[in-house]
Amino acid sequence: MDTVIVDPALTTDEERAEHSRQAQTLFRLNHTMPFTEEYDALLRELFGSRLGEGSTVRPGLAGVCFDRVDIGRGVTVMNNCLMMARGGITIGDGALVAANVQLITNNHDLHNRRLLLCKPVRIGRNAWIGAGATILPGVTVGDDAVVAAAAVVTRDVQPGTVVGGNPARFIKSVD
Repeated sequence: MDTVIVDPALTTDEERAEHSRQAQTLFRLNHTMPFTEEYDALLRELFGSRLGEGSTVRPGLAGVCFDRVDIGRGVTVMNNCLMMARGGITIGDGALVAANVQLITNNHDLHNRRLLLCKPVRIGRNAWIGAGATILPGVTVGDDAVVAAAAVVTRDVQPGTVVGGNPARFIKSVD
């Protein structure tokens, strides 16, 4: 998987305007009563057509580059999720993302820390990401996989497996 290098100093006026729009929409979303038409409209404004039918994202959402997030059908993202999505985030149909999960697609270059090194994060169909877990850049969590609470996932998780710990390691297969 290739790393995309981004220099934020080279951000265009259009990119800055989109960042501002998303930040303002996110603020309004996080200060709106959930389970209302207004909240749902703000979710659609933030994610556009990339929010699948029957999916929900609970308040306390944080992050950037929501235009690079694709959420499948029937997905639940619980409270206080952090989506640092410059590298792209894909969440498959039926996935469950518990509270306080961090989906991180970028890191800083060790020598020029202003540069962002970006790789996508992919969460498979019907995967379950436990509370407080962190998924790091370039990681794919396979279909039907489970990431235990507070795990730090530094490498791909095979479909139908359970991982946990820091760094996350194989625990067992899902029956």
